[in-house]
Amino acid sequence: MDRKLNLVRFVSVERMMRIILARGVEPVLRELAAAIEEDFRRWEHFDKTARVASHSREGVIELMPTSDGGQYAFKYVNGHPRNTRDGLQTVTAFGMLADVATGYPVLLSEMTILTALRTAATSAMAARHLAPAGARVMALIGNGAQSEFQALAFKAVLGIDRLRLHDIDPAASRRCAANLSRYGFTIEICETAESAVLGADIITTATADKANATILTDNMVGAGVHINAVGGDCPGKTELHADILRRSSIFVEYPPQTRIEGEIQQLPRDYPVVEMWRVVAGLQPGRREAREITLFDSVGFAIEDFSALRWLARAAEESGQYDELDLLADPDEPRDLFGMLLRAEAA
Repeated sequence: MDRKLNLVRFVSVERMMRIILARGVEPVLRELAAAIEEDFRRWEHFDKTARVASHSREGVIELMPTSDGGQYAFKYVNGHPRNTRDGLQTVTAFGMLADVATGYPVLLSEMTILTALRTAATSAMAARHLAPAGARVMALIGNGAQSEFQALAFKAVLGIDRLRLHDIDPAASRRCAANLSRYGFTIEICETAESAVLGADIITTATADKANATILTDNMVGAGVHINAVGGDCPGKTELHADILRRSSIFVEYPPQTRIEGEIQQLPRDYPVVEMWRVVAGLQPGRREAREITLFDSVGFAIEDFSALRWLARAAEESGQYDELDLLADPDEPRDLFGMLLRAEAA
């Protein structure tokens, strides 16, 4: 690839939408799920650290870095549930992919849309190993910005075609149903979480409030279901009653991070959980029997963002949907950075 190293490829929101719409949302979700699964199989090759978080009363700002030794990636992401009152997004993000050999960035991208896609793709990838065989019905509790992506990922990867929607704001459920109306789902809007989970094979919780909430109580969860817990992703923010956790086989991304941020923050620090990469790599079983309750306690991890950026670099290359930013000062003589200023002044 012949290009100036100081020009960094940039995928804007507009470019991202063009890439997704040209390829199709469901094919993109399948491609992302495959890319994430591939990197989960080589999990041991990555640097791993819990994300660096700055918490405030209003929300959290985080950095999520990782490297596989050849490429390095990081994501900047926030979580501010109160933003919606001012017409702002709860979550925004951008990310960068760099070459480890030179340290030079090669891709800078919006990741608000990409994070929603990779979160949904990760959920569906995990559910392929954990959900009951023949699952067709999903209850979706919390119908905010993540909901349509989750629904479409489970359709694209698992064949889910019936949705039971519930949100404390009925308008959010109506909007979600309208947005998904052309994708072939049978959709029912439910007045309560209890009615939404009735008869569901998979329960996805994706609420936004930064609080210890009880979206699901123990009596609402029957044998054999798979729970995809997406909303709990920082200290003091949970969605499930602890009794549900004690009845479930729990699968997580990176235990040191999930024990701080996930549903399992409610349990003792030594409570046994299974790392999801070990299931994907075939080292431990996922679902073992029909009546087992499986729980994917998903908080999001940097390797998933790495996978998404790796996928995007290829998609941008194939489509030409990127701009180039003059981001790096790169003088002809590497040791003469000040001379670069003088030559610019003379010019």
